[in-house]
Amino acid sequence: MGQKLVIVESPAKAKTIKKYLGKNFVVEATMGHVRDLPKSQLGVDIENDFEPKYITIRGKGDVLSTLRKAAKKSDKVYLATDPDREGEAISWHLAKALKIDENEKIRIEFNEVTKTAVKNAIKNPREIRENVVNAQQARRILDRLVGYEISPILWRKIKWGLSAGRVQSAALKIICDRDEEIKAFEPKEYWTIEGAVYKDKKKDSFQIKLAQKNGKKIELNDEKETNEVLKNLNEGKYIIDEIKTSKKEKAPAAPFTTSSLQQEAYRKLGYSTKRTMSNAQKLYEGIDIKGFGTVGLITYMRTDSVRISNEAQDAALEFIKENLGDEYIPQEKRIYKTKKNTQDAHEAIRASNVQITPEIAKDSLSRDEYKLYNLIWQRFMASQMSNCVMDNTTVNIKNGEYLLKARGSVILFDGFTKIYSTSEDEKKKLLPKLTKDDILNVENIEGIQHFTQPPAKFSEASLVKTLEENGIGRPSTYAPTISTLLGRKYVEREKKILQPTELGEIVNNIVSEYFKFIVDIDFTAELESKLDSIEEGTAEWRKTVATLYEPLKEAIEIAEKEIAKITIEDKVTDILCDKCGRNMVIKQGRFGEFLACPGYPECKNTKAITKELDVNCPLCGNTIVEKRSKKGKTFYGCSNYPECNYVSWYEPVNKPCPQCGELLVKRYSKKSGEHLSCPNKECDYTEKDMN
Repeated sequence: MGQKLVIVESPAKAKTIKKYLGKNFVVEATMGHVRDLPKSQLGVDIENDFEPKYITIRGKGDVLSTLRKAAKKSDKVYLATDPDREGEAISWHLAKALKIDENEKIRIEFNEVTKTAVKNAIKNPREIRENVVNAQQARRILDRLVGYEISPILWRKIKWGLSAGRVQSAALKIICDRDEEIKAFEPKEYWTIEGAVYKDKKKDSFQIKLAQKNGKKIELNDEKETNEVLKNLNEGKYIIDEIKTSKKEKAPAAPFTTSSLQQEAYRKLGYSTKRTMSNAQKLYEGIDIKGFGTVGLITYMRTDSVRISNEAQDAALEFIKENLGDEYIPQEKRIYKTKKNTQDAHEAIRASNVQITPEIAKDSLSRDEYKLYNLIWQRFMASQMSNCVMDNTTVNIKNGEYLLKARGSVILFDGFTKIYSTSEDEKKKLLPKLTKDDILNVENIEGIQHFTQPPAKFSEASLVKTLEENGIGRPSTYAPTISTLLGRKYVEREKKILQPTELGEIVNNIVSEYFKFIVDIDFTAELESKLDSIEEGTAEWRKTVATLYEPLKEAIEIAEKEIAKITIEDKVTDILCDKCGRNMVIKQGRFGEFLACPGYPECKNTKAITKELDVNCPLCGNTIVEKRSKKGKTFYGCSNYPECNYVSWYEPVNKPCPQCGELLVKRYSKKSGEHLSCPNKECDYTEKDMN
């Protein structure tokens, strides 16, 4: 048998697949796209029906040279790029670059990087799907037209380096609109009456809340109204009028999609979307697990489907039965409904092999990888388990014309919550034994003042949820969109909350006023549907591009004439220039913010913006500060520099090494995750306790 070449995207994936295939297979990696539109020009021939001009990406010449040589030596070439639009497009570009007929059966795909999945894919190659490639081309060209036609206007009218993108502009508008809504919000006062009562012993007290007056919902608007009701309640008796007990069954949540994984990883682990997807990529591509070899631990992590294969479902049910018992198996196999407009190209995100439990894999994973795998494994397993059964009790308590309520619950059968729980609702306090007509004693009863709250600012998780609900973008675009908004300084992350900057508000105002259709939620969502139609073969990609370009062209002509030059004033600080005495201002540079003298060009003094740590220099006792090198890399040094030359590439903490006395520093490794270690090369002390 002759040599066979398999081409994938990442070296990690190539390394994993190589171990599954025989010696006749050579596996090479492209490291992403190899061809794209040129950065230095539009790269789209608008007059020639939007014909794209593709070139080899800078730095990928050697990669293509290696692939061409390997292809010439091979009897068969398999293109095994990721199973999505981008992956299909990369395979198409590879076929063009390697001069392989894309009509041949050269394309293989697998949803999980396991030996079985890879070998089955090799046995079932197919042709490159032209419609999928066309959908990707349409998206790429539309994004290029929007970006390269609008961005220069922002450069000329505001400042160089800004950008406007189709999805990012819609996302920015959502954030800015929410911020305006919060600013315009006027809180309204309201009151509730709550307290604690008991039957015989204070230790058995339980919480009650006023609900109705004369059979109607009661609303208290101020303290005076509240005090009148409290007076009436204090004069009356609290008598149990009715006790309702009912069993409630709670079903498990569906296995993860990209969106729900990003939201849950943020909520439970505090991970950003970028951090989640980076670790998910590693879990998908393959990790050497003791006792199992190198294996992809999860299925493909860019998906909007909750579908699970029959084989995976059977494996999960068998594991549950063997390890938890028959009572944790649902009466019928669970089938989750996919939402409208879901592409459903891949399964949900799940463990590739349920036998590789998080505890088995733990020693082979970094801390981040372990936490994310644990989340995915538990959610998938729970999704196949029986319902949680709760006994819910509601007690209606009469006091004259008023009705108060108490609620409690107890879990009768834990079901899927034995493995995974999404809320704390099941932990409500169990009510004591009560009977109708019991008279209750008051432990305390009081009026509590509240104010209506404005809508919450967006976190990364809630923004992803909103983007998904409105059909803006696709699973692969959520994390890059947020990264772009942060990178362009349109949005800041403050304590995990996304806050628009002054620059972001200015850009949003311009794009919203002159390019309304770009940021219109309905238009953006409709466009995603059109891209889906191209993929399905029911729409032509060039016509779809043309429908957007005509209004874009008209809007650009108007914007060029009407938008005036906008100057963003530099933020003045109380730091004096040590050369001329002026108050220095904050400017934005290639590597972030820095201090500059406003007297430029007469005075060219600049300074780095330093952040003080709560750590004293071990050499002189002055404060240690965080700085940036000329290339933008963060390092730590003494505030008394140059008199003191203490410096560290790692963040020091206020904790001496117990072995040699050096200040410990924060470090990270794949094996140990975040940990403290001694920077002294002759000392090997480390500790995992970050406190």
